[in-house]
Amino acid sequence: MDRMSSRTSSPVLILLTIIIVLYAGIGTSYAVLTPVWQVPDEPAHYNYVRSLAEGRGFPILEKGDYDQAYLRQLTSQGFPAELSVEPLEYEDHQPPLYYLLATPIYLLSDGAAVALRLFSVLLGVGLLVITFGAVRTIFPTRPELALMAAAFVAFIPQHSAMTAGVNNDALAEVAVGGTLWALIGYVRTGWGNSSELGPRRDRPWHVGLLLAGALLTKTTAYVVVGVAVGAVFIRGYRERREWSWIARQLAWMLVPALLLSAPWFIRNGLTYGWYDPLGLVRHDAVVQGQPRTYEWLADFGWIGLIKRLIVTTFQSFWGQFGWMAVPLPRRFYQGLAVLSVVLMAGFFVWLVDRRRAYTTGPLVSHPISLLALSAILTFLAYGWYNLSYVQHQGRYLYPALIPLATAVALGLDTVSRLLPEDLRPWVLEAFFVSLAAFDVYCLFRVIVPNL
Repeated sequence: MDRMSSRTSSPVLILLTIIIVLYAGIGTSYAVLTPVWQVPDEPAHYNYVRSLAEGRGFPILEKGDYDQAYLRQLTSQGFPAELSVEPLEYEDHQPPLYYLLATPIYLLSDGAAVALRLFSVLLGVGLLVITFGAVRTIFPTRPELALMAAAFVAFIPQHSAMTAGVNNDALAEVAVGGTLWALIGYVRTGWGNSSELGPRRDRPWHVGLLLAGALLTKTTAYVVVGVAVGAVFIRGYRERREWSWIARQLAWMLVPALLLSAPWFIRNGLTYGWYDPLGLVRHDAVVQGQPRTYEWLADFGWIGLIKRLIVTTFQSFWGQFGWMAVPLPRRFYQGLAVLSVVLMAGFFVWLVDRRRAYTTGPLVSHPISLLALSAILTFLAYGWYNLSYVQHQGRYLYPALIPLATAVALGLDTVSRLLPEDLRPWVLEAFFVSLAAFDVYCLFRVIVPNL
């Protein structure tokens, strides 16, 4: 534990613990009460783990692993017991880290899906700690911002649902978040009081190890490679370094990451062909029947397609459960839209506040730039994916949760300053209590009755 975190006050730690305990309780409830397989792609992820647990080795994505008609039958009928999920193996191209970690849990629990779901909940706890630590590193004198960011991540209903399923999403978010936290420390190295910032964090090979974890978890986590490159250039520009220094820093980050992940990419090259080290070309060939963007473009036109993209992404970011078949009542989306606009406005007010620029300077702006880069790359990757397939699912934006949560915390803090000083803490606490209550409501009044 570094010096900054060791001085974290007891009230802050107590509040963080309350957030974590509440999240763990809600997440466990989601894991236990959500009907089995009613989390997107859960059967295919489960079958990957089962392949390892049964000693069949890493599975190979093959023709027939994805059957759109059969999958539609399963989802429409609620996965009846007489219909097996074993044919669903279309996640077999995924990087191996999550599945290797989940295999002992499968063996110890005799393949219980709930046990694997609880492992995801535990990873979600780790994400909350990382979120708090990353935001606390940017704003060491404003622990309330870190608490607000962690609470926001904790109580998004769709995120609770996804981190209570058998999938590699939560580990990917942990890999991205942990790398972002390290990169924030990296760009802050050399600024301010060393006792405030903690020990020096200028060992780029540490970042390389984290990057390897991201590369071996999920392709949506690969955005952090671009963020790492951006961090090196930010420090190089700030410290007026030579190009040779930038090249060495990049080598210390990227070479360990590539060396540690190379066996997996070589295996894929031998399996799928050297032109397909990620298995994505094979994946595109296998998942025939998925809605394609060009088909929707022909049916709805550009305006209709973009409208559906925005609306469905927004709704499913907050909550559209099961296999996207169970939305929230319309009034909730309307309220969430108003809330999002207010928070976004507050964040932009903070962003353009000249007084903030004079008091914080590069000490805050450089880490914020890294978070912005991470969010931009995540949104671009999401857009690129949707150029081929209709995948208007807000969960694909969750690798950007820490940047989004930071913006929410800053926006909420800015808006709350319009309130009387003695009223602000109570309103902020009420806001997050309401968000947690909404999370619980979605489970018991939306998911359980409809799935």
